[in-house]
Amino acid sequence: MRDFYGVNLANGLMLGTAQYPSPKILADAFKQSGASVATVSLRRESGINRTGQDFWALVKQLGVRVLPNTAGCHSVKEAVTTAHMAREVFGTKWIKLEVIGEEDTLQPDVFALVEAAKILSEDGFHVFPYTTEDLVVADRLLQAGCKVLMPWGAPIGSGKGLNNLFGLRAMRAHFPDIPLVIDAGLGLPSQAAQAMEMGFDAILLNTAVAKAGNPAMMAEAFSMAVKAGQLAAKADPMSPRDMAMPSTPIIGKAFLT
Repeated sequence: MRDFYGVNLANGLMLGTAQYPSPKILADAFKQSGASVATVSLRRESGINRTGQDFWALVKQLGVRVLPNTAGCHSVKEAVTTAHMAREVFGTKWIKLEVIGEEDTLQPDVFALVEAAKILSEDGFHVFPYTTEDLVVADRLLQAGCKVLMPWGAPIGSGKGLNNLFGLRAMRAHFPDIPLVIDAGLGLPSQAAQAMEMGFDAILLNTAVAKAGNPAMMAEAFSMAVKAGQLAAKADPMSPRDMAMPSTPIIGKAFLT
């Protein structure tokens, strides 16, 4: 597996920490998944019940690397400010950069994304940009200092899987040496396996696990799918054919008269 800003991850599954029915279910899901990374949103500590501090304590107990995000940000200024606050709170240079440009699909504002990525990269952040599969945008993000790209599979929380197979395959082929993470839109483990079979390096998801009837079981299923897809990619799978090819050779076959 490729490294992410010098860090080698033992598992290609990254899990979000939102929407779980309870802290225990969240912890069980991470335990079953073996995920290497937890994505977290910046939460301000409540002066009354200290819910923010309690959440951070729970995340630290998971024993995984933390990837704060700028979820909900709609401008460069908002995203950059949130990233700086997250670095102070969570004590990491890693930041998943989100700058949302369209409300119905939560599609990234790629113009603001590139601008924010450049500002944060120059300030020492290790930026994981949530982007589209557009090759020109991807190239601009790399020029801005990003060393990882996180194209969406489908709109956040939609469960539609990999909407643009051509575009994602083109991105993998165009940037063979860049770590690529499918971020958002997956609903089934089979979709995660498909992405890994295509040569992607990791999967980031939240809703498909958190909203499952049994989040821990679904987390384990995604983990197994990621590993299966990764192994399949390494095994050099056969290419599709337009015609059938017998699995039993004709040579040596008995002929009856």
